[in-house]
Amino acid sequence: MRGLIDRKGEQFAYLQGSTLYTLDDEVTGQLKDGFIEDMAGNRIWRVVGDGVYSLDGNETIGFFSAPRDETYDF
Repeated sequence: MRGLIDRKGEQFAYLQGSTLYTLDDEVTGQLKDGFIEDMAGNRIWRVVGDGVYSLDGNETIGFFSAPRDETYDF
């Protein structure tokens, strides 16, 4: 799992495999061929490395955090 962090440093979504979820655990899109697509298959953001950008590249949306283990040892 990787968090999707906005420019202010706040997580607003997460990526599990290639599926993007909201923080309410609702599926909102998928990572496919270097783009985040909405549920209808429309490209909404470009992904370059860990960075997430608008399609034209003029706006930084945020970045993906380092991968985290999904199991917790409390």
